[in-house]
Amino acid sequence: MSEIQIRPTIASDLARLMGIDHSIKSDAVWQLEVRRETGQVSAAFREVRLPRSIEVPYPHNHFSLADDWIKRSMMFTALVSTEPAGYVSLLERGASSTVWIFDLVADPGQRRRGVASALLAAAQAWAESRAHRRLILEAQSKNIPAIRLAQKSGFEFCGYNDHYYINKDVALFFAKILK
Repeated sequence: MSEIQIRPTIASDLARLMGIDHSIKSDAVWQLEVRRETGQVSAAFREVRLPRSIEVPYPHNHFSLADDWIKRSMMFTALVSTEPAGYVSLLERGASSTVWIFDLVADPGQRRRGVASALLAAAQAWAESRAHRRLILEAQSKNIPAIRLAQKSGFEFCGYNDHYYINKDVALFFAKILK
């Protein structure tokens, strides 16, 4: 396996990063159940295995990356054999001392090889170097690979937003408290 290098994204990376297949395959979903009873609302999630794997489209327009990357606080690119293999984009929220992870993408040929984990580690190191207290990662409820990566990386479920994405999918939020 080739070594993964992480560096700040540069303009010449953008065309290759936009060309990555951003969709994922999932064999399960986090199913939302909301109950409303006498003035109380409760929400619960449970992982439900699907009868067959589904392809889940990326919830953001990855072709707007060339416009959006300069609006982000930081963006890192993962390189494998000098080729871009993934990226993470971050946005600081100063008042809450929080860094939001908006995009975390690995090239399909590099998935399950440590690219996303290396990008998460770079995001965390960057946030800590700027004295932030928390990282928040968003994921679609259908994106079981991202949910499992978040949990494996020490993130804990901290909330959701129903109909969050343009396709009306549920967004799950995972937080990690930094030292």
